[in-house]
Amino acid sequence: MRTRPLKVALLGCGVVGSEVARIMTTHADDLAARIGAPVELAGVAVRRPSKVREGIDPALVTTDATALVKRGDIDVVVEVIGGIEPARSLITAAFEHGASVVSANKALLAQDGAALHAAAEDHDADLYYEAAVAGAIPLIRPLRESLAGDKVNRVLGIVNGTTNFILDKMDSTGAGYQEALDEATALGYAEADPTADVEGFDAAAKAAILAGIAFHTRVRLDDVYREGMTEVTASDFASARNMGCTIKLLAICERAGDGQSVTARVHPAMIPLTHPLASVRGAYNAVFVESDASGQLMFYGPGAGGAPTASAVLGDLVAVCRNRLNGATGPGESAYAALPVSGMGDVVTRYHISLDVADKPGVLAQVATVFAEHGVSIDTVRQTGKDGEASLVVVTHRASDAALGGTVEALRKLDTVRGVASIMRVEGE
Repeated sequence: MRTRPLKVALLGCGVVGSEVARIMTTHADDLAARIGAPVELAGVAVRRPSKVREGIDPALVTTDATALVKRGDIDVVVEVIGGIEPARSLITAAFEHGASVVSANKALLAQDGAALHAAAEDHDADLYYEAAVAGAIPLIRPLRESLAGDKVNRVLGIVNGTTNFILDKMDSTGAGYQEALDEATALGYAEADPTADVEGFDAAAKAAILAGIAFHTRVRLDDVYREGMTEVTASDFASARNMGCTIKLLAICERAGDGQSVTARVHPAMIPLTHPLASVRGAYNAVFVESDASGQLMFYGPGAGGAPTASAVLGDLVAVCRNRLNGATGPGESAYAALPVSGMGDVVTRYHISLDVADKPGVLAQVATVFAEHGVSIDTVRQTGKDGEASLVVVTHRASDAALGGTVEALRKLDTVRGVASIMRVEGE
């Protein structure tokens, strides 16, 4: 074993960063044995240096992250501060000064992954980011290494623990959205401002990363259709149960019907209770991968939290340090396919539409005519009514999102349609 340690700079020492530092210290001997050399925490960049950080030598703490990554003797920079800047500049500076990088920064990778990969390649460095998607679940490496000889056709998953907790609570207890969110906040699953989670921004960034790796195509955050889950109601869950389904916020990345383009989207959807993702409870994550040779694979586990995310960071750290010792680098960006990314209008799926209509003869015929005129075939219809008011629930066969959008727009113009109560896609069948 080499005796000179590999030096690691840690950017950020919050929930995840402090766990990374703790594991590096408590598991130092095991890490050294697995890598072939000891690893040394050479510096920790933070915003508040006066805060007591148990187990970390105060002499290692600095507020000058730029100087830390530019030291020249740093082998690996671990970035867990998040956000776009200063993370982007710090990672670029790390490459320029000879270090490889391990990051958990999904937002930055979804926005500027191509540029960061190019910078890493220019400087013969590694860029690893297993922790950026689905916490502790090994997912990035299986997609870009284990399935490198296969053709992935679809990635369907629950990649945000906060939203899954909220929807699971609504389903299992009948709680409303706000009540379930309040419980998630009290338990520490939701941030004080939950917008990034409940509006789908977090999941969309992860979808961009997954789609890029799965389809060997550059997919940016702006390419991902995003729809939040704040409008999901108890009535939607009741309708889902009538269909033998539940509701999940899903990240869906798939090849289009001809296989010559890809789509990436995040939105609430009904999925059958028989689908493996339907049984994912609480704040857990799971990702379902469909490929030509391997068939169907499912990756499941805790998708967030300090220790689980740190586990993924440390796994990358071991791999990068091994590469460093061998004078090599691991897999970089694979974007050779360069497939076009189609818009949401090209997506084909089934739909569940709930309409508030007048309770009088001929309404159902009018509604059915609108669906037919837009080429959307109806699978089932359920109608309930009382005192002149009625609810009409229509479940369609597979149709394009563009066709469904045109149908809904026309339905809203009917005098007999009081309102479109909800539209929910049906996936996983």
